Amino acid sequence: MSDDIAISLAGTLGVFRLDVGIALPMHGITTLFGPSGCGKTSILRSIAGLNRIPGRIAVGGEVWQDESRFVLTHRRALGYVFQEASLFPHLSVRQNLTYGEKRAKAADRHIRFDEVVDLLGIGHLIERSPENLSGGERQRVSIGRALLSQPRLLLMDEPLSALDRTAKDEILPYFEALHANLKIPILLVSHDISEVERLADHLVVLREGRVVSSGPLNDVLSAEGSPLAGRRDFAAVLAGRVVRVDGDGIATVDIAGRHLLVLASGLAPGDSIRVRIAASDVSIARRRNDESSILNAVPAIIAEIDMLSDAEASLRLDIGVAEPAPIRARITRRSLETLGLTAGEHVVAQIKSVSLMANR
Repeated sequence: MSDDIAISLAGTLGVFRLDVGIALPMHGITTLFGPSGCGKTSILRSIAGLNRIPGRIAVGGEVWQDESRFVLTHRRALGYVFQEASLFPHLSVRQNLTYGEKRAKAADRHIRFDEVVDLLGIGHLIERSPENLSGGERQRVSIGRALLSQPRLLLMDEPLSALDRTAKDEILPYFEALHANLKIPILLVSHDISEVERLADHLVVLREGRVVSSGPLNDVLSAEGSPLAGRRDFAAVLAGRVVRVDGDGIATVDIAGRHLLVLASGLAPGDSIRVRIAASDVSIARRRNDESSILNAVPAIIAEIDMLSDAEASLRLDIGVAEPAPIRARITRRSLETLGLTAGEHVVAQIKSVSLMANR
């Protein structure tokens, strides 16, 4: 049986044309990313059977659509979470959750009620009505209801877009808990790069109904000719492991054999984390300067130089030892020319420790 989600669609919705062919992993969080109108929600709705665009959709080898069949939405083993939490207002939180549970056959119930309640932190809300919940709480209940329908695949269409910053910060740790504890693949639509950096394992970048790039998160972010490299808020996201935590609140993190220092923030040795390295927080030097407040100055190789404008350049760097660990530095053209930098050179990447954001 196939271990991927295969999507091949070519057709129109009104005047919009979608033409995509992608294979996505049956694990972790895959994010569909791009500007409004690029086709993200059209793909999600097609997977759910809410749009009928010619093509083929198969989930883990189970064909939901091809030239000879079209499985109706209610027969597709999926959960769908919309931008606005669509709870039944006349039912309590418990009743909304068990409504999702009733959709599943008893034999298929491998996701337990208590497990979902604990993961989403909604035990104290269980007897409340939806009108007495905050926006973030309603969305957590909506996710719980979708999970208790026992889906093979969870679809989320910008589930955080209707929330303010405080509510987003409240709900993001629960997304991470779902990622860490459940084996269900999640397809998440987003246009917020900070959500992508924090949550995604796999990234699909879309533009005007077509796939621009697809692959593991940092491979897409930092790839040669990356469509995202020119963004002012560009950052690389690397996986690491905490080696030690010192008494001054600084943790040493191993990333591809290279040690970086990051604010500990409650971390412990052995923790698997992500670090975010913003291109604007990386500077280049010919040699290490020990008389500096910048704690991270690591050897790097310049893999590529992209001119972003007449005044700025993006350098793709590799700081890895055991394996590639690509990051980027955004510098001025004047600095590029003053240092005489060229692709293939060995340099020192100076990374501000405060720009490294560690998440469990």
